[in-house]
Amino acid sequence: MIPVTSFAGKTVAVFGLGGSGLASCHALKAGGAEVIAADDNAENVAKAAQAGFITADLRNVSWANFAALVLAPGVPLTHPVPHWSVLKAREAGCEVIGDIELFCRERRRHAPDAPFVAITGTNGKSTTTALIAHLTKVAGYDTQMGGNIGTAILSLEPPRMGRVHVIEMSSYQIDLTPSLDPSVGILLNVSEDHIDRHGTIEHYAAVKERLVAGVQDGGTAIVGVDDGYCRDIADRLDRAGKNVVRISVKNPLASGIHVEHGNILRTAGGARSEVAALGGIGSLRGQHNAQNAACAAAAALAMGISSEVLQNGLRSFPGLAHRMEQVGRRGNVLFVNDSKGTNADATAHALSSFADIFWIAGGKPKAGGITSLTGFFPRIRKAYLIGEAAPEFSGTLGAQVPHEISHTLDVAVEHAARDAEASGLTDAVVLLSPACASFDQYRNFEIRGTKFRELVQALPGVKPVV
Repeated sequence: MIPVTSFAGKTVAVFGLGGSGLASCHALKAGGAEVIAADDNAENVAKAAQAGFITADLRNVSWANFAALVLAPGVPLTHPVPHWSVLKAREAGCEVIGDIELFCRERRRHAPDAPFVAITGTNGKSTTTALIAHLTKVAGYDTQMGGNIGTAILSLEPPRMGRVHVIEMSSYQIDLTPSLDPSVGILLNVSEDHIDRHGTIEHYAAVKERLVAGVQDGGTAIVGVDDGYCRDIADRLDRAGKNVVRISVKNPLASGIHVEHGNILRTAGGARSEVAALGGIGSLRGQHNAQNAACAAAAALAMGISSEVLQNGLRSFPGLAHRMEQVGRRGNVLFVNDSKGTNADATAHALSSFADIFWIAGGKPKAGGITSLTGFFPRIRKAYLIGEAAPEFSGTLGAQVPHEISHTLDVAVEHAARDAEASGLTDAVVLLSPACASFDQYRNFEIRGTKFRELVQALPGVKPVV
């Protein structure tokens, strides 16, 4: 745990008592603050009370003595409307912050030069976070990984020299971290997402920009420049005097890091050198993973990690669970779990990585469905549709792609495995990449992906991928 000493002797309200909220309560109390805990969910309030915290309905208390409101990232800050607790805090002139802001303040107080790598982007941030954490472990760092990837940041060990914090950040978390100042900041990409929480794509992009704009003096801002929003952001950072490393997997760069024919290359001052090779690394297959790897490589180089250690780390990276995870093979059929592909953009990356796909898709649909994926339809030998989105996806696929409505994941796996094996294709792939949220049938994408893995591994003759 990281004790939050910056509010010692003060009273702090904490709203939203899930994993990160309860961790914030413990960290604030350990640092000497008095905590008043609240949530709209009575069960969460009861858990906080059982843990020994004072609980209250913040609508019925005086805010005069609160030094801050620590808000869980899932609670609306601005859109579609601010949560009532945010309005109460603003009326009282009380700052509204999140748990990563508490971490940043502790780092500045106790170990301002301790390495802190923060990663954001619409797609790829979890894989990039896990890959950087893997690379820093291989390089001998005491590595603490958390944030949006799973472990609440205040549940990690405190910052100190020789210990690196590798933190995935969502736009919601960035919004609640006004003094965000990583030593290495990474912005992978920006495409339309979470507009319900940010109002416009422009505001969403501006929130993402704050992560790299806040990089501390002497630090490095790493920006993927294969979309227009990020190209503009990189240019603004340049003008502001930041040390910017541009990343591209689509075009060579006059200065920066790009990927060409499976190699990560660095260019500077007219000279070009190879940083690492990606060929044959199954866990980093596809153009999207090339971007993730190039950004991770840039972060490693910024931290002084050698090319040899970097290459060894890339080759030994096992991949991220539920993201292009190779869960088994039977004969010529590879089974890939991409349950984290919860929108069409993410699924596009998976579909672009294979040529002969038996695709399992569906769940709770998102705006736009799969209409943006039509360019990948020739790669799909057959689709197996599950969940609420099945009728809509069936309509989009139409006569272009053979498909069936399987309804449930177990039926889809059984039928896709049977058809892939019967196809006789040399490199058939059964791919779960739903392009949907999981909430119609599963509590989260991890449970959905774990179920897929279990179903595949229970098939006769399936062997682990070596």
